[in-house]
Amino acid sequence: MPLETSAESPVPVRTVLRLVGEWVGKLGRVWVEGQIAELTKRGNTAFLTLRDPVAAVSVRVICARAVLEAADPPPGEGARVVVWAKPEFNVARGSFALTALEIRAVGIGELLARLERLRRALAAEGLFAAERKRPLPFLPGCIGLICGRDSAAQRDVQRNAARRWPAVRFRVEQVAVQGAFAVAEITDALARLDTDPAVDVIIIARGGGSIEDLLPFSDESLLRAVAACRTPVVSAIGHEQDTPLLDLVADVRASTPTDAARRVVPDVTEQLGLIAQLRSRAYRIVAGRLDRERAWLDGIRSRPVLADPVREIDRRQEQVTALAERGRRSLTVELGRATDDLGHLRARLLALAPSATLQRGYAIVQRPGGGVVRGAGEVSAGERLTVRFASDQLSVTADGAHGP
Repeated sequence: MPLETSAESPVPVRTVLRLVGEWVGKLGRVWVEGQIAELTKRGNTAFLTLRDPVAAVSVRVICARAVLEAADPPPGEGARVVVWAKPEFNVARGSFALTALEIRAVGIGELLARLERLRRALAAEGLFAAERKRPLPFLPGCIGLICGRDSAAQRDVQRNAARRWPAVRFRVEQVAVQGAFAVAEITDALARLDTDPAVDVIIIARGGGSIEDLLPFSDESLLRAVAACRTPVVSAIGHEQDTPLLDLVADVRASTPTDAARRVVPDVTEQLGLIAQLRSRAYRIVAGRLDRERAWLDGIRSRPVLADPVREIDRRQEQVTALAERGRRSLTVELGRATDDLGHLRARLLALAPSATLQRGYAIVQRPGGGVVRGAGEVSAGERLTVRFASDQLSVTADGAHGP
């Protein structure tokens, strides 16, 4: 039941604290996970400050010294632990604390098992898929760099990038790269760089560390923030053997900060050498093409028809003259043969013609109508007849005498 109060009838502090203590007491015992930020031992009692591994909150833990030392191995400051504790609220002091009944150190095996479960879950969502990874720009105008404060990783990236391309520009966000505040600071820096239109690529760099130190780079909230970025992200965490989950969700994984500079920034010397090679290759290709065309042109020009066009005309004229002469001779021969044939035919016709007979002294007797008289019996007395000779003719009148 809620406590009914008003400005006219307020309740004393002790009542509020008592009610809060009663409500906290109903929570029962809970397992709590965190990182030991502070550890103080006083006699048989140990006082711990247990910090959340992600959020910037902490809680005071009180336990017997024997409970702390019973853990295998006994944890110290910076260790991750799980505590079986009873929440308690001190009414007299108005303070909240956990009374630890058992403390267990979180071993490397447990951390790796948790990371593996998270890796499988994110992989099933497609956050590690190759098709969602964005390509890096060839020559970024400005590089966003997230790194520790005054860290060697920052110096490695900037020094190697400047050596490769002296005109490269950086926007550096220095953040905590381990501890309770690392995830929040890295995520905020990532958001600022991603919204800056001048930043073409973002590098998250750290110089390696233990598995516990690199846990912020496997935090689920950070991984999802990287996956949601519009700007390509390069992960440069640790060395070859260090593989936080950030390496899998980032667009490009660099083995070291130096490798990140090599992947993001092109080498001006290499590019100039490549340009020289391409120019030389282009020159050879063009020169080779010109040589081939020149050789082809020389071959065409060396042909007789182009080397001495008049000579070709003369040769053609000789051919035409020879063909004309051949045709003339052929025609002359054919005409001679035709003339001979015609003479022979004419002689045969003359031999067979009646005029030839007349020239030998014969004559042809014809009636006025042109009919030939072949015998005297065919002629009547007094009939007019024409006697044809070779060169002239004679008209006569037949008498009536007929003889054999």
